[in-house]
Amino acid sequence: MSTRARLALWAWAATLMTACALLPLVDPATWIVQAAMLLAVQSGVGVLLRRVPLARPLTVAAQSLVALLLLTLLFARQQAVAGFVPGPEAFQHFADLLQQGSDDVARYAIPAPLESDGIRLMVVGGVLVVGLLVDALAVTFRSAAPAGLPLLALYSVAAGLSDGSADWLWFLFAATGYLMLLLAEGRERLSQWGRVFGGAPRTPGGQPRPLAPVRTGRRIGAVALGVALVVPLLPLPAIQDGLLGRGSGVGSGTGDGGTISAVNPLVSLRDSLNVDEDRTVMVLRTSSDNLSDMYLRIVSLDEFDGTTWKPGKRQITAVPDQLPTPPGLSADIPRSEVRTRISAADWYAQDWLPMPYPPSSVSVRGNWRYEPVGMALVGDHGQTTRGATYEVTSLDVRPTAEQLASAPKAPESIRDPYTRVPDSLPAVVARTAREVTRGATTDYDRAVALQDYFAVNGGFQYDTEVEVGSGPDAIARFLRDKQGFCVHFSFAMAAMARTLGIPARVAVGFAPGSPQADGTVAVGLKDAHAWPELYFEGVGWTRFEPTPNRGTTPSYTMPDIPGSSVPDVPRSTQSAGVGPSASASSGAGCSVQDKKLDACSGAVPAGQAQRDGAAPPWWQLLGWSLLGLGLLALPLLPMLWRLRRRSVRLASARHAPGGRPGRRGERAEEPGAQAPEVTVREAGAAPPPDARAAAGHVLAVWRELIDTAWDYGIPPDEALTPRGTAARIVRLGRLQEPVAASVHRVAGAVEQVLYAPRPRAEAGLADEVRRLRAALRSGVGWSTRVRAVVAPRSAVRALWDAADRWTALRTRWAGRWTALVLRRPSGQRSG
Repeated sequence: MSTRARLALWAWAATLMTACALLPLVDPATWIVQAAMLLAVQSGVGVLLRRVPLARPLTVAAQSLVALLLLTLLFARQQAVAGFVPGPEAFQHFADLLQQGSDDVARYAIPAPLESDGIRLMVVGGVLVVGLLVDALAVTFRSAAPAGLPLLALYSVAAGLSDGSADWLWFLFAATGYLMLLLAEGRERLSQWGRVFGGAPRTPGGQPRPLAPVRTGRRIGAVALGVALVVPLLPLPAIQDGLLGRGSGVGSGTGDGGTISAVNPLVSLRDSLNVDEDRTVMVLRTSSDNLSDMYLRIVSLDEFDGTTWKPGKRQITAVPDQLPTPPGLSADIPRSEVRTRISAADWYAQDWLPMPYPPSSVSVRGNWRYEPVGMALVGDHGQTTRGATYEVTSLDVRPTAEQLASAPKAPESIRDPYTRVPDSLPAVVARTAREVTRGATTDYDRAVALQDYFAVNGGFQYDTEVEVGSGPDAIARFLRDKQGFCVHFSFAMAAMARTLGIPARVAVGFAPGSPQADGTVAVGLKDAHAWPELYFEGVGWTRFEPTPNRGTTPSYTMPDIPGSSVPDVPRSTQSAGVGPSASASSGAGCSVQDKKLDACSGAVPAGQAQRDGAAPPWWQLLGWSLLGLGLLALPLLPMLWRLRRRSVRLASARHAPGGRPGRRGERAEEPGAQAPEVTVREAGAAPPPDARAAAGHVLAVWRELIDTAWDYGIPPDEALTPRGTAARIVRLGRLQEPVAASVHRVAGAVEQVLYAPRPRAEAGLADEVRRLRAALRSGVGWSTRVRAVVAPRSAVRALWDAADRWTALRTRWAGRWTALVLRRPSGQRSG
């Protein structure tokens, strides 16, 4: 294997090792095999084209074309010409797939399903693009150091999206691949100069063993890689996570005196609602007889800056055996104790522990801490809910409308932080709140009026495709457009409640799941939810439900009507993330009271239709693509063979004694072209090595001159001497000086190596052949020019060479077989 081929192999390995960082992002990970094979085809094309050789930009362009054909065959064969040639429809399909992939990335939680063609195109195509850049920089342009930039980009994308649990492993893979690529390039460069440093002999009297600088490079690379892995583990001063920080939600400190500063968990809520396939997050079994109120609360968002809601920085302590009574809850409020056992899925890694609110005790294993203000548990030192099973004892608080309406004013310690709104909040928010609650006399009446405005009579539509929005005008825009999902509804109601002087915050968690036949309740990704909590003295933090067609309306917000009751089974939310709520937009056939009693049957949008027919396996597509590439390359074989033969012959002239120095590693002689050793021996002397080399180089250039003339319409005549052949080429090609002199000069060099006792070296013979080729090209028509390049006549020598090799091989094996058959038995003597 040539040095460039080995370097291309390391470039392929480095790209693939870096691409392993994407493995946790997509499930299943079988895409890595497909990407590896496509990348191997792309790199193999580069290896073959560099042997021709083509110009460097042409090699990169050819690899890009091959990658495009492969991607077209895999992803857009129905829109392509002949199944693999991309046309306008194929490119439009690629654009649609990329848009679909972008949408799926926003919808799916990690790991995303591989069934999404958009995500698969982004992953496989991205690896091919990075591999092309690495191969072009490190191999084609022989500069491996800049090849680390595309590898770094690929690793950065993967590291930015992963949960960080195995980032060190993927970094080790990527860094090792890059270092090996650098070392391979260094070895390839040093091989052109030999070993320049010597080491002391390891054995007494032994010869000094050369020590390559590559060893020093390996040691430096190993030390640097070890430092990069160890330094992050040291207790160095940390920089606080900013807006783009990964932020698992766990702050610094452990034990009783730590703090927690959480990153907004709403980042993934919209993604969970928009997944195409609802995945079960948790399975719970509860003693409650009212599943409609079985909300699982994760965290509360109590800081509002006019742009968004986010958790505040809170003190965390060790989890007590018995949690304190919820703030504001008095003894005369009806309540019951509920026991719930929750089992989280193996793939669900949440830093906060989902629990019914308010909890009174929690039994869970692991490193968990208690946040008293929100009555929440948060993982410490990387602890998550992945595969956790725990038991929660909580209170089912059931206040009446009269108790909420007669609640006294909240204390200053609650009212001051939880009614604060920034000056940047648009005036339309407070004005709309006053208009909606006009005529209400108590905070309870105002809260119910706000809930009904969003959920029932305000004309709002539920739509998860609406962006969350940012900036101080986000809530005002939502009030104007009246389209959004739970984040918009909960944010807007909590902000409007604060403008009315009602303490409010936003809770994030899961709406009631779906009851199962075995008595359990399954909670899925599409049950992810956000709702406002308003504070009433004597009751505490109280849930409201302003989002239409989501969750359940609290019983204490509905008037007592004889014969009416709230159903225990929660509303289905499995398809809530697919489109706008039908019930919210079609209010003509359903009364306001029926909506509040959940008596209206909302239309559930249908899921995506299944694809017609199953796609063929990727390995079959790869085989067909290779076959197609082979068929495309078949007509180009004569041209490629001729380019390679010309390159070898003319490059050999640069290695001739007295000639210009050439690139190291190129063949000095054309295969099969041997110097006439017999002629030199007839002169009475052994053939010197320089004489043999000079003879081989000159004869290779002479054969190239004859084949060049043949390609442009002057067939060879083996009966003529070199001088006669030169005269014939000058005559038939109508060559003028100095081109004619160049042809005769090459012929004279051939006569020197054939007949002179001591042939002298000739320099610049390759330039004479190039001069001849340019002159012949300028003297013929365009059809002859095209044929000389695409279908050269001298390419028939490839068939002759193959026939000669086959004959030689048969003769050699026949001789070996004869010797084996005629071998005498052991001990037999000849007569």
